[in-house]
Amino acid sequence: MYNNNFRNDYYNYVNNNYNKPLYTEDSNPNNLYDPYQGFIRGNLFPNLYNNYKVNAIDLKPLNEQAKMLTMLDSLNFAVIDINLYLDIYPEDKDMLKLFNQYRNEGNKVLSEYEKKFGPINLNSSANENYPFMWINSPWPWEGGQ
Repeated sequence: MYNNNFRNDYYNYVNNNYNKPLYTEDSNPNNLYDPYQGFIRGNLFPNLYNNYKVNAIDLKPLNEQAKMLTMLDSLNFAVIDINLYLDIYPEDKDMLKLFNQYRNEGNKVLSEYEKKFGPINLNSSANENYPFMWINSPWPWEGGQ
């Protein structure tokens, strides 16, 4: 049976909290999770949606390639999350500095990855030297890691 109280409580919550900022803490970059911790939690901001992923799963890369991909994913996640923050607070110089730091680190990791393992996407300049390099790697069903 449908609970009308739940529906009324939900609508009251939405109506009373609509357009209120969800994150009201100081945006100090020192209060953020590092990129990896934010990546496995799904959020860089500790006080925002903290209950979303209470039990974050620690990733255990099996080899150097997987480790570099995890690092790249973490940095890309941090850049996207901070970019969303900067959409709302574009004048926050500290966060813009952190955004650029993670963006530059991600570009370095991407460049290093592509030198060791080949291109990661079709737009990569590494495709000029290593077209179709993925055919040289073992496929998952071949026991490759």
